[in-house]
Amino acid sequence: MSSEADSLQEAPTPVPQQPPRALFVANRKSRRGADDAEAAATAMERGGIRLLREECLDPAALCATIRRMAPSVDMVVLGGGDGTMNAAAPALIETGLPLGILPLGTANDLARTLGIPLDPEEAARVVLRGQVRRIDLGEVNGHPFFNVASIGLSVAVTRKLTQEVKRRWGRLGYAVATCQALWQMRPFSAQIQYDGTVHKVHTLQIAVGNGRYYGGGMAIAEDAEIDDGRLNLYSLEFESLWKLALVYPAFRSGRHGMWQEVRTASFAEAEIRTRRPREVNTDGELTTRTPANFRILRQAVSVLAPAAGSEESGSEKSGREE
Repeated sequence: MSSEADSLQEAPTPVPQQPPRALFVANRKSRRGADDAEAAATAMERGGIRLLREECLDPAALCATIRRMAPSVDMVVLGGGDGTMNAAAPALIETGLPLGILPLGTANDLARTLGIPLDPEEAARVVLRGQVRRIDLGEVNGHPFFNVASIGLSVAVTRKLTQEVKRRWGRLGYAVATCQALWQMRPFSAQIQYDGTVHKVHTLQIAVGNGRYYGGGMAIAEDAEIDDGRLNLYSLEFESLWKLALVYPAFRSGRHGMWQEVRTASFAEAEIRTRRPREVNTDGELTTRTPANFRILRQAVSVLAPAAGSEESGSEKSGREE
């Protein structure tokens, strides 16, 4: 009897489990703005996550905010578009904090790649009950990117894709900006080196993708995955611009490599050189110039993604929702 009593007295007192804490930063100037961010925040708080809200109006300060708050939180939840996610990438790599994504931007291609619903409240449920998934990042000249880095036409499109165009046209703004940019675009010469080979090209655009989707739902390659340890390249080597209209449907499915004028490749590292320095667009932001050295960063970031077999799972569903 005494031994039983002693063991009962020595039993440890259960420690109440603390609710998970999340740094919550929303780009309230994004296309879908403050109302959707607040609806998602309410859903997460009702689900048991304690949100530590921070205002971060300057994307350049986002990494500093994440680093400062890292000791106090268990995850980072960002509301915004692909540019917001891109701005946070260096701090996410450094701190190792899992990323929850609320797709509030125009394209939301990272969310599409991961199968995260584009409805903010449904995306909040992924943060609540999703699983942690390790994904790759691409890197060009030390600048990480989730989706794609590109040279040429996409740079001109980025300059045309103003906030006014995004607000007015939504995802159709990419098509509007592309049409405007094409009138001014001229092919350029470049040298692409990978796997010990050198390829000289005359091209409208060179894109290097890490995930599957970019540009509002275009597929970088039919079989691209964000954790496959490879970067996928295509180069648009059209002599006649009107052919771009014919190849457009193939870009939606990622089968553009079937066209003779579209060069494709897959690698872990590459270098692209041009006759004069050209700007490089990473996830919709102009961040560096050629010469551009690319490499894959294997399993560099943890994200909260739909659990396999869940209702939210599947980039196909995510791509259908508007």
